[in-house]
Amino acid sequence: MVRVLARHPQVAPVLLEHRDDTHASPGLPGPRRVACTPEAVSAEGMSIIFLATPPAVSMELAPALLAAGAKVIDLSGAFRLGTAEAYSLWYKEPHTAPGLLAEAAYGLPEFCRARIPAARLVANPGCYPTAANLAIRPLIEAGIVDRAAGIVCDAKSGVSGAGRKPTPKTHFCEVVGNFSAYSVLHHRHVPEVLKISGLEEREFSFTAQLLPVDRGILETIYFRTTRPLTAADLMAVYAARYAGEAFIRLYPAGQLPDLHRVARTNYCDIGAVVDQHSGRAVVVSAIDNLVKGAAGQAVQNMNLMLGHVETAGLL
Repeated sequence: MVRVLARHPQVAPVLLEHRDDTHASPGLPGPRRVACTPEAVSAEGMSIIFLATPPAVSMELAPALLAAGAKVIDLSGAFRLGTAEAYSLWYKEPHTAPGLLAEAAYGLPEFCRARIPAARLVANPGCYPTAANLAIRPLIEAGIVDRAAGIVCDAKSGVSGAGRKPTPKTHFCEVVGNFSAYSVLHHRHVPEVLKISGLEEREFSFTAQLLPVDRGILETIYFRTTRPLTAADLMAVYAARYAGEAFIRLYPAGQLPDLHRVARTNYCDIGAVVDQHSGRAVVVSAIDNLVKGAAGQAVQNMNLMLGHVETAGLL
C-alpha cells in the first residue's frame, strides 16, 4: 500500500500506528506517523483510512474512524459478506460491528462502481474472488455457461497471499519446492464469488493452492458451454463487457496469461481456450494478489471515492 501510494500524484500517506511492529516498506521513505485514534484522524483532517488489518481489528477500528469523519477502505474480510450470519458461517467467529454491514459497498469497481463514490465504507474484495469474478460473471451474464455441469475454479496463489505474519505452513523451508492445496471445500472467499457471479454454492467448486512464489494469482476455470462456441466467441463476450475498463487486459483467442505479465500491476489478464467438439472451455485469469488483489484495487476505490481519475497512481 505504501509503495502504491508513494507514486500517487494527489495523496500524502500518513501511517496510523496501531501496533509496535509496524514499519514502512524497505527502500521507501517512511510516511509520517500519528497515533491511531479518532482524535488524531479528526485533527489531521484525513480523507480516507485504509485498514490493512485482520478482520477483528477492522471491526474494532472502523466505527470510531467513520465517526471521526473519515471514509474507510477495509482490506480484510470484515465487511464483505453483507450479514453477520454469513460472516460467522464462513469466518467461524462473531461479527462485532454488524451495524456497518448494510452500508458497506463491495469494492470491485468493474461491477460495483455505482455504489463506491458515495460510500463511507468500502469492503475491498479478496484476491481470489477478484480474479474469479472478473472471469466468471461476464459468462454467467451472457448465459453461455452450462450451470448444471458446474464450474471448477483451480486457484493458485503466491505465499504473500497468506499475509505478513509467518506460520509453519508459510515458512520458506515448507514452501520452496512444494505445492499444496488448502481450505478445500470451505474457503472463506467462496461466498464473495457467489455474491458477485450469481452462482449457487452447489454450482461452484473452488480449490485454493499455495505456489512456491512470492506473489501472483492464477486461476484456471473449467466449465461447459450451453451451445457450440469458439474461444473467439468467449473473448468477444469479455470485450463487450469490459469495453473502456482500464485494468482488464484480454488475450487473443487461444492465448493464456501468466504471472510474470501481471506482477506489480493492477491488471487482470484473461484468456480462453475452447474445445468445440466436447463443449469444454477453459478460462485463465491472472492478477497480482498484492495489487489488483489488494492495495492497487483499494487505491482504485479511493480514486472513485475522492473524485480522482480512477487510474491515478496505478498506471
